Amino acid sequence: MQVIHNKKELCNVLGPFWQKASHTIGLVPTMGYLHTGHLSLVERCNSENACTVLSIFVNPTQFGPDEDLETYPRDLERDLDMACDAGVDYVFAPQAPDIYLPGHSTWIEVVSPMTNVLCGASRPGHFRGVTTVVAKLIHLVQPQRAYFGEKDFQQLAVIRQMVRDINIPVEIVSCPIVREPDGLAMSSRNKHLDSSQREAASLLYQSLLLVQELVNQGQRDSDALRQRIIDHFSISPHCEVDYIEFANPQTLELQQGPLQSDAQLLLAVKVGPVRLIDNYRIILTH
Repeated sequence: MQVIHNKKELCNVLGPFWQKASHTIGLVPTMGYLHTGHLSLVERCNSENACTVLSIFVNPTQFGPDEDLETYPRDLERDLDMACDAGVDYVFAPQAPDIYLPGHSTWIEVVSPMTNVLCGASRPGHFRGVTTVVAKLIHLVQPQRAYFGEKDFQQLAVIRQMVRDINIPVEIVSCPIVREPDGLAMSSRNKHLDSSQREAASLLYQSLLLVQELVNQGQRDSDALRQRIIDHFSISPHCEVDYIEFANPQTLELQQGPLQSDAQLLLAVKVGPVRLIDNYRIILTH
């Protein structure tokens, strides 16, 4: 495995792959502090491409002024060991000035209702930072495929829209959520939970399963289902709900009133100091 720190090195290393169409490149973009969820993306990428590039870059432009940029977990040496063991070919670990040159003033932004709801409403400017850095990484690496986890369901939808709208020739591959034994979606931020907060965090997945169970029993009223989730979180003093929404799985249009078709249930909850997100496809039984 080779570690690359700047654009010049990247071009020198990947140039031979760019010249041969059969030598496909897969990109796994991450912000580091790798976990089993990231490694599942690497495994999928390894199986479908001749070369796997894992990027490690804590992107400053997707963090708001009061968010956790400074405290976001970082351990490059640990990440490199895990990446090597997972079979990554190249790790691209640039510094911020390599990605955002002095005087940087160009942004890639999806102007759509899907970026104004859910995390877009709670974190203004977040998705502009995400789409800009993803577009930059794809431009630099020139992969045939890029791999993203479904935990960040809204992010995945926004990236798909961005790639489609500006005609980037890359396939966006989505990979299932990887969960802890109690159902908590794996996240680098889970590291910041203490033992009682970690126990409370399991309520996220429990609430998703609860809604599916209620739907199976015939409940269709979205307001009533949201209230059941709120009641479920009220048993813990550590949980503060940000949003609970049902959305069209393709467009992310929010669903109100009785559920008429399958919907994506998305929620964000602050557990202690950590904002956690999760989602689940709610299947209507007929």
